[in-house]
Amino acid sequence: MKSMEEMMAAAQQAAETIQKQMNDMQVKLDAIEVEGSAGGGLVKVRASAKGRILGVSIDDSLMKLEEKNIVEDLVTAAFNDARDKADRVSADQMKEMQGSMGLPPGFNLPGMG
Repeated sequence: MKSMEEMMAAAQQAAETIQKQMNDMQVKLDAIEVEGSAGGGLVKVRASAKGRILGVSIDDSLMKLEEKNIVEDLVTAAFNDARDKADRVSADQMKEMQGSMGLPPGFNLPGMG
């Protein structure tokens, strides 16, 4: 049987490993790009899977003062579409990481969703 010190050292090592994997996952998520769109692609928003907005593209045909409210609504919808896609990618990546750690499906570690 292991001594208490050995068990504590093993637990500390496991916690450090999990923390490193979480940090690596955050870096990976920030490197994955998703694109949300609205208005049949007239407005597009690029975001990282971590949720950082990378860019906005608005089709020239929408650049009319009388259509300002429509453009604002489309930008909002595109942001929401990008955020939804980022959340799905993030959840899939976290699920994959949890599986590689041997954790049962649905097990919730703090910071993992």
